[in-house]
Amino acid sequence: MGADGAVVTGFSEALVYLNDPLNWTRPGGILELLGEHLAISAVAVLAAFVFAFPVGVALGTSGRGSGSVVVLSNVSRAVPTLALLTLFAVSPIGFGNEATTIALAVFAFPPILTNTYVGFRGVDADIREAARGMGMSRWQVIGRVELPQALPLVTTGVRTAAVQVIATAGLAALVGGGGLGRIVTLGFGQQDYGQILAGAFLIAALALLVELLLVILSWAATPGPRRLPFTPARGRTVTEPEPTAAGMPL
Repeated sequence: MGADGAVVTGFSEALVYLNDPLNWTRPGGILELLGEHLAISAVAVLAAFVFAFPVGVALGTSGRGSGSVVVLSNVSRAVPTLALLTLFAVSPIGFGNEATTIALAVFAFPPILTNTYVGFRGVDADIREAARGMGMSRWQVIGRVELPQALPLVTTGVRTAAVQVIATAGLAALVGGGGLGRIVTLGFGQQDYGQILAGAFLIAALALLVELLLVILSWAATPGPRRLPFTPARGRTVTEPEPTAAGMPL
């Protein structure tokens, strides 16, 4: 069988696998693995946010620390998730979902930190001074003035981290964890290319769905005049600023 025929056969087998209700509802089936995948990803992103957001706020509001942000982000990005999982496997952490969650939290840290720093650092200094002149305390200025201004970039960082984590959480299956990656690894073990494609499709579809939901939530949470997300304005496409590799907005 040629390469084209193998691809067509693989896609046909993937459709058969996905259309079988038993594969969805049985113990250890798609629905159960989907729940594990979402749980691992949500805990990892939440843990990264708990650490990255305060650091980004502190550095962004102080006006210092741009070099520290770049170094922290680059170091975190440079650590491969699979390498961390391998280290955890030979440490007391061991195999399983706990090791995967910690590794994914490290992976989610850089975009949240960078976007939070850039968002707070970009608040107009005159707005800060006006708020202080009204008698607001430091925390009131941060919570009532700077946070609403920085929120679009902060939510972009969380969205970027969430999508990256969901797409990478399939690695959990390599260290005995759960999630949709188990469908892929089982397919490799059985040389079932239809199952491999089905697992890859489910992970990609979940990442795209979460991206869409977070875009809508970000739009709803952003103060000021609103337009529907992805809607052109005055002939131009509505986009959000994305950080460059150096952590600065384009």
